[in-house]
Amino acid sequence: MEVDAQPAAPEETTTGPAIMTAQVASDTRNPVASLKKQLGNTVFDLVCIFASPRCDFRTLARQASGQFGDADVLACTTAGEIGNLGYQDGQIIAVGFPRRWFKSATYVIPRLDNLNSKALMDAMIQSRFLMMQAAPSFQHEFALTLIDGLSLQEERLTAHLSSGLGPMPLFGGSSGDGTAFRQTLLARNGETYENAALIALVRSACAVKVFSIDHFMPSDTRMVVTRADPAQRIVYEINAEPAADEYARLLGRDASQLNSSVFAAHPVLVRLADTHHARSIQQVRPNGALQFFSAIDEGMVLSLAEHDDIIRNLDDGLTNLAAPVAPERIIGCDCLFRRIAAEETQQGRAMSQMLTKHRVVGFSTYGEQIGSLHVNQTFTGVAIYPPSSSKG
Repeated sequence: MEVDAQPAAPEETTTGPAIMTAQVASDTRNPVASLKKQLGNTVFDLVCIFASPRCDFRTLARQASGQFGDADVLACTTAGEIGNLGYQDGQIIAVGFPRRWFKSATYVIPRLDNLNSKALMDAMIQSRFLMMQAAPSFQHEFALTLIDGLSLQEERLTAHLSSGLGPMPLFGGSSGDGTAFRQTLLARNGETYENAALIALVRSACAVKVFSIDHFMPSDTRMVVTRADPAQRIVYEINAEPAADEYARLLGRDASQLNSSVFAAHPVLVRLADTHHARSIQQVRPNGALQFFSAIDEGMVLSLAEHDDIIRNLDDGLTNLAAPVAPERIIGCDCLFRRIAAEETQQGRAMSQMLTKHRVVGFSTYGEQIGSLHVNQTFTGVAIYPPSSSKG
């Protein structure tokens, strides 16, 4: 695990926007120059880049390193972008955190399958302590994770992270590859990684609120996972029947009709404590097994999901964040299947308008992190309030 040195003391605060954003098409010649021009001469402590898999990601990452002063630059590929027009494709989004309002420490975990949990937890505890010393006037904090969306390691990582972060709220997203599911990439300061995770611990003079929104509730239709490979998130049997066949039967369909649109409209839910969380199906494997996006295990009881209106649900959730003060920006990680579900029901444009209305910027993911959990088909993020706001 690579870490930054002890954070330096923050600069004296001045005026200016809390968050700066920039956006260019992925086929733009020299996209970094365009992003840099849009972000202006602000001194940044951290820059995050969400890039369409259509771009030359490795070149983008190399060119962006060192172009924003001494700010750390974190980047990942996406399953779609959330930009100026809401849901978009083929874009590169940059989010800059001005040093006058933010102090960060960033980490890369280059081998998620060889995670040293004790070293990770110790590093998080030490980093939080050092940041509190370096920026005592910055009273608000959050952690951001960007994790390889094909690593199958999100649950393990978030569980260990939460132990080390204590009360620091965490959110994040799993990097994507559009709808190809072949390769997802991440980068820190010009170095590109696979099977890896990026972590940013952030303290701020701005009030922040980490949140998670979903629109599902359990139905009375339940099923039991009777044969599975938890390490690979594969379910072979449901109710002692071939998994794809039984899932399709419960939907009143034939297994040959199963596709991403069906999975997006009909996730299954698992109950954890007093809350239900979605477990999304990625695809049907050639042997009729179901490949999931998140943790699954034998004996797990699943419920077919019913859903609320996704537009109203999103508007209500984001409107609640604006009481009594509206966020200056919301950085969001939105599940790819939420976008697919909205577009299949001709609500994609309305969702985009809602995201634009609430000043959301971010990307579509292969899964979301909130606290110690890795979840699916949710919208997670952080609302960042104006520096003068008293919201806390």
